[in-house]
Amino acid sequence: MGDTVRQIRDRRPLVLRGLSAANTAVGAVRLLNEDAYLDRCDIGLWAVADGLGGESAGDRASSMIVEALGRVSTPVNAASFLTEVREQLHAVNRILRLEASSLGPDRVIASTVVAFLIHGDHFACAWAGDSRLYLLRNGYFHRISIDHSAVQDLVDRGLIEKAQANNHPDANVLTRAVGASDELNLDLRQDQIFDNDVFLLCSDGLTKMLSDREIEVRLANHTPAEAAAELMDTALARGAIDNVTVVVISIVAADSPDE
Repeated sequence: MGDTVRQIRDRRPLVLRGLSAANTAVGAVRLLNEDAYLDRCDIGLWAVADGLGGESAGDRASSMIVEALGRVSTPVNAASFLTEVREQLHAVNRILRLEASSLGPDRVIASTVVAFLIHGDHFACAWAGDSRLYLLRNGYFHRISIDHSAVQDLVDRGLIEKAQANNHPDANVLTRAVGASDELNLDLRQDQIFDNDVFLLCSDGLTKMLSDREIEVRLANHTPAEAAAELMDTALARGAIDNVTVVVISIVAADSPDE
């Protein structure tokens, strides 16, 4: 993904691992938390899933995704690791489609997903929907994932400004999700990781309450646990209007002590 991640050419790749912290909360408005997350720092796999609400059993969909990814085995190599992650997500998609069809022709049981995996000195990200992956590297912060949403399509076509997206009437309309259609179309990004990289996976409950700049400030110069706590505390203090889930991963040399 050459243009998406700024390469730091003068930093020598090391044997790397991820230290992580995660948190989820129902927020101040919702009655049910339909978010779920996976924190498998033991094998280098993390995910956030945000179920589609109402009568669509979004909590079941997000839980099924996390449970399926939790069954991913210790990776032998990067290629097989990514293949197993994708296969698990496609399997969940098939199950959700069957369950929804048994309830009626117009029923949908679905969830967003953003899955992040590291192996050696590289990462891969697979996603569907508007749960996001961000990267903070050497003072440069940006989003790696691109939302699969009606509003993002409008932004890409130049019909609205990015700043208008959160308040647009179609802000919650997704164009992709696990369980939303018979064929699951995942977007993928792959690139190198470096010592001191910080990654954030989150549901849109966080990005509805904090700007990218505010997220960046809370990720900088903090441990994953501190950053995850600050992000969650800020979203809740502002009256979190949706479920909020955050997973913060700090990339360190493999022989570094746990924080």
